[in-house]
Formats: sequence, structure tokens, C-alpha cells
Amino acid sequence: MKIILISSRHKGSRSIELSRWSRALLSLCCLGLPLGLAASGYLVGQQSGPRLSEEAPDTLREGSPQSVALDGLSEPQVRAMTGNLAELEARMTRLDALGQHLTALADLQEGEFDFSEPPALGGPMVCDLNIEAPAPDLGAELSRLAAHIGDREPQLAMLETLLRNRNRQEQGSLSGWPVKRGYMSSRYGWRADPITGQRAMHTGLDFAGKTGSEVVAVASGVVTWTGRNAGYGNVVEISHGDDLITRYAHNKENLVVSGDVVRKGDTIALMGSSGRVTGPHVHFEVYKNGRAVDPSSYVARTQP
Repeated sequence: MKIILISSRHKGSRSIELSRWSRALLSLCCLGLPLGLAASGYLVGQQSGPRLSEEAPDTLREGSPQSVALDGLSEPQVRAMTGNLAELEARMTRLDALGQHLTALADLQEGEFDFSEPPALGGPMVCDLNIEAPAPDLGAELSRLAAHIGDREPQLAMLETLLRNRNRQEQGSLSGWPVKRGYMSSRYGWRADPITGQRAMHTGLDFAGKTGSEVVAVASGVVTWTGRNAGYGNVVEISHGDDLITRYAHNKENLVVSGDVVRKGDTIALMGSSGRVTGPHVHFEVYKNGRAVDPSSYVARTQP
């Protein structure tokens, strides 16, 4: 490498030829000087400037909404707010228990309202991070939440009462078929007797099916009699209140005894051919004020 020096004073020039090591030394000086200056400036700045990583948490703590909201409160006020929070938590626990009970009463789908888990929430981040959100007024928020819970408690209690009454009416109301499987083989009224062929009054409905099929109660009640009758075979009688009694005859086997409390849909016997019959079926009767009435109107309420 050759360097040419020009002098304006002497109006002459000189040339200097650098060896390979001289050129490497010159390049190192040209590059190292600015890099050294930059590194020195960085080190000086680190030593004299604030340590952001250490100061940031303090800054966040001092400027956090919780700190801003609590700075103006006295110790008695903080204790009062803590007590209010404890009371609200207890009331929320009670509402959760009531909600679970109402879910069961309303026969809602399992898992539709899971009170053991927090509500599912979410959404995209849409706020501007450069805008400072106002600090919440904790006292006002607690008052608003307490009022909200206070409004909901009597409403949920009233709903529980309505659901209980509805379930009680449904359980006590005679409706549906006395068998889970089968078909209606004979209606209420005058007919030809299946054994003698003579005209005779049929005081119930016959539901034919497979031997051993389930016979169920059409309403909740108390079993008042079970036993065997020459014409009816194995019989179960249930009292439902309001002078209503249902009778289930020709059973293969009775599964309840006198004094048992049954609910609507409970299995009380197995279908059979006991008594005076031509095949397996259930003879179903309804008595109102001691007299046999046509069960068709009760059966038709929720006919499967």
C-alpha cells in the first residue's frame, strides 16, 4: 500500500509505501478509536443513569390503581371495607349454593351452570395502553355489588319457591301411562268380556306388554294396600290425596308394600298375568271420591 503526501507550502509531494503489518495497524487505529469512544460513553451512562429494572417495580407499586385508591383511606375505613368484603363473600357463597339447588330443581342440563367454576370470560385487547385508566372507587364498587346481591337474593328465593311448587304439582298430578313399555289394549266402558263374551263394564284401562316389564306410579303418593285378589291377581293401590286412588292389577310381582312413599315414575311392580286374564297386561284404575272414573283424561295429559 502506498500513501502520497502533498505539501502546499513546498509545492512538492512524497510517497510512503506501507508494509502489510503497517496497514493492519493503521486499520485497527481507525476502527478502534470510534468503537472505544462509544463503549466508554455507554459505561458512563450506565453508572450515572437510573437503573430502570430496579426502579420499575417501585414505580408501578406507587402508581398502581390499588395504591391510588387506598392512599386516601384511614385505617378504620380499610378495616370497614375488609369487613364488607368478608360479608359479600359469605353472601356470594350462599347464592352459589342456592344456584346449585335451583339448577337441580329446574332439571337443567348437567354442566350448563357449573357453580364450582368461575364464569367463562374473555375477549381481545382493545384498549389503548397509552391512556391511563382512572383508579376505581372501591367504596362505590362495594356498595354497587352489595346492592346487586341484595336485589338478586329475594328474586332467587322466589324462583326457588315457584320451582318447588311446580315440582310438587307435577309429582302430585296424575298423568302419563302406568307402564314404561307397552300399548293400550282395552279402554274404559262397556265391552264384551274377554272370558265369557258377555257384555260387561270395564272399569279401567288395559296396557299390554312383555311379562316382567316395569309398572310405574303415575303420581307421587302413599301405598295403601298390596296383595292378591281373585279377579285382579296381584294388586297395588296408591293414595295421592284429594280423594284420588290408583290401582295396578294382574302384576307378576309387587315391588312395594303398604306404607311406602313413592314418587311419580317409580317402579312399583312387574307386569304379569295373575288373576283373570288372557295374557300379560296391567289393569289400571282411577278412583275419585270412592268411585271408579275413566282414566283416559289422566293418561292423555302426557301420553308418550
